[in-house]
Amino acid sequence: MLRLYFFISLMCFVRSDTDETCPSFTRLSFHSAVVGTGLRVKLMLYTRRDPTCAQVINSTTLGNLNVTKKTTFIIHGFRPTGSPPVWIGDLVEGLLFVEDMNVIVVDWNRGATTILYNHAADKCRKVATVLKKFIDHLLAKGASLDDIYMIGVSLGAHISGFVGEAYNGKLGRITGMQYFKCDHQKSVFLYLSSLRENCTVTAYPCNSYRDYRNGKCVSCGIPQKESCPLLGYYADNSKDYLTEKDPPMTKAYFDTADEKPFCIYHYFVDIITWNKNVRRGTITIKLKDKAGTTTESKIDHEPATFQKYHQVSLLARFSQDLDKVATISLVFSTGSVVGPRYKLRILRMKLRSLTHPERPQLCRYDLVLMENTETDFQPIFCPKLQL
Repeated sequence: MLRLYFFISLMCFVRSDTDETCPSFTRLSFHSAVVGTGLRVKLMLYTRRDPTCAQVINSTTLGNLNVTKKTTFIIHGFRPTGSPPVWIGDLVEGLLFVEDMNVIVVDWNRGATTILYNHAADKCRKVATVLKKFIDHLLAKGASLDDIYMIGVSLGAHISGFVGEAYNGKLGRITGMQYFKCDHQKSVFLYLSSLRENCTVTAYPCNSYRDYRNGKCVSCGIPQKESCPLLGYYADNSKDYLTEKDPPMTKAYFDTADEKPFCIYHYFVDIITWNKNVRRGTITIKLKDKAGTTTESKIDHEPATFQKYHQVSLLARFSQDLDKVATISLVFSTGSVVGPRYKLRILRMKLRSLTHPERPQLCRYDLVLMENTETDFQPIFCPKLQL
């Protein structure tokens, strides 16, 4: 009798463990980001049959996935703190509201969680390889490449591009997004969609984003000429280039200066702060070379939100190109004329050229910016970290 009681208790324990609440997105801590995480990819399926409770699926267990329907992959990007992306639930809900499809959240938080961006970026192709293997299995079960959609945010957009490359640009659609506001005057990476109709190419400097071209009609990997690179295009040649594509691309946005030679040189300014409280404001950055030549950019497309241990990537536009930057100046401003003056405590600042991505990235650590006060410093080369 005692053995029977033990067996029944064990069965109840096993059942309660396997029938636990819905699988959730991997949640890690900032400690995990500091020590680094090995790559692990988890695929979480949502359908109209159960739009709020995911099924963990793989190549041998497809769950409720219907290969005759469209399948949309949602791929997040760099996670410097380990927390789940807050927007995923809303995106899943919106997609299922619009259409009865398979929505697969690609959880690669173990791999994306690190304070070192390069470590996460180096794992993108490995994630793409996992996704290709899974898609190959769907194709073998009767799915169509035309029904495979990829939505990638930040590094997730790169992963989407690599998957598109693996299928020679035959995926139904690739959408790549970045956390920036976009308009015709101030260009930033925002949205590249590879629809077969109504196609738009946003002509931003895309050396590091060239794999978006692997959607069916997005192509931004155009060689730059050595003189003034208008984001990879020459305005007088752009019409012929766009109309020659199949299908034709109908829109191109160019970011130029107001005066001759109309060149704009783009940099990303990556800032990780350690203020206890959230700070909102704008950054003005000034570059100077050893000869004393100075160029300045006020990054004012909208006030940035600086949170503790979160990286904010800002797009800076300069009218001059300095081959070797000797001094960097930063000014932080909340825009307030009266009231207290705030400090912005910077754990790490990184400057990386988009126009010339081959140039060394410049870093500086442990800075304190007093509001509306210019702070000068000499940058150092960022370490080239390897996995």
